This record gives sequence, C-alpha cells and structure tokens, in this order.
Amino acid sequence: MPAALAILKTSVALALIALGGGGCATSTHTTTAMKAKTDQPLRTVPHIDLARYMGDWRVIANIPYFAEKGCIDSIETYRLRADGKIDNIFTFRKKSFDAPQGQVRALARVHDTQTNAEWRITFFKVITAKYLILDLDPDYRWTVVGHPSRNYGWIMARDKTLPDATYAAILRRLTAQGYDPARFEKVPQLPPAR
Repeated sequence: MPAALAILKTSVALALIALGGGGCATSTHTTTAMKAKTDQPLRTVPHIDLARYMGDWRVIANIPYFAEKGCIDSIETYRLRADGKIDNIFTFRKKSFDAPQGQVRALARVHDTQTNAEWRITFFKVITAKYLILDLDPDYRWTVVGHPSRNYGWIMARDKTLPDATYAAILRRLTAQGYDPARFEKVPQLPPAR
C-alpha cells in the first residue's frame, strides 16, 4: 500500500506541475545577463528521429521539484504507438535503491512535426505540459529536456553515468539558453559501494 500511495502522490504532483505551467520562483542566483536570456524562447534541436529516441533514458540530473524530490534510479521510457502518440512511463525509487519501484504513466504527442523536438505530455487525459528537447547527442546516447519557464529541466542518458566533460558541456549550453546551471542536481543512478 505505501508504494501505491507514493505513486498516486507523485502522479498528482506531476499533474499539478503540468497544470501550473512553471509557477515556481526563479533562482536568486540569476544574473542580469541570464535574466535577459530567459526572455528569449528556448531553442530545440533541429530534428529528432523518433524511432531512435524511443526507449529508456536514465535521469542523470534535474532541477528538483516536489514531485521528484527524493527520487533515485529514475528512468523515463518512451514507446511510440501505432497511432503516432508516445507512451511516457516514469519509473523511480524513493530515497533508497532497496525501495520498491514506483511508476507514473502519461501520454505524449509530438506538437511540432517539422522537428519532432516539441511535445505535449498529458496526465489524466486533461492536463498537458510542454516538453522541449533542447540538446541531443548525435548518437542518441544523451538528451536534455526543458520547459519554457526554465524552472524544469532534465539531463538524461542511455547509461547510468555521463562523462564529466560531457555533463559540463551540457551545462554550458543550458546556460547559453538562460538556465541557471546551479539549479541542476544529479540523480543517484548507481547504488553506493557496500
């Protein structure tokens, strides 16, 4: 029962986030130059091959918000459906690698069919959130997803880790798009050595 309750609470929280459209306060560390960049719309990647993008993505880092706080071993899974929509499944554990795995399901659709880089994620069939693919490895080994508010962001990879140099370069490109890199926190993907 506790796992089911955690899933329900997370589902409701994710839906509230989507409904709010990014109502969190911005970081107090935002500089004037960064503030000017946030007035510009986010730039997505030029094109996504949807078939290559499908599958499991490990959440390497995110801007923590209440629905994902304490989540570890987090995975976003995308599955292209025959109707062109995308099943979006978020699996996670709460605070411990020994905790049971929770799951939240949503449905995505491609909003910008020219690039395939702008989606809408729908929770409970009525609440929709924007999903922008901002950065992508040419070999589809890592990706970066953002939200127009810049209060939400995810760095994800096919593997459980990213090289430090790759992670630093991603943060530099996010900064150029008006994100505050200090807000990103790594999500534990590997259990501590015992």
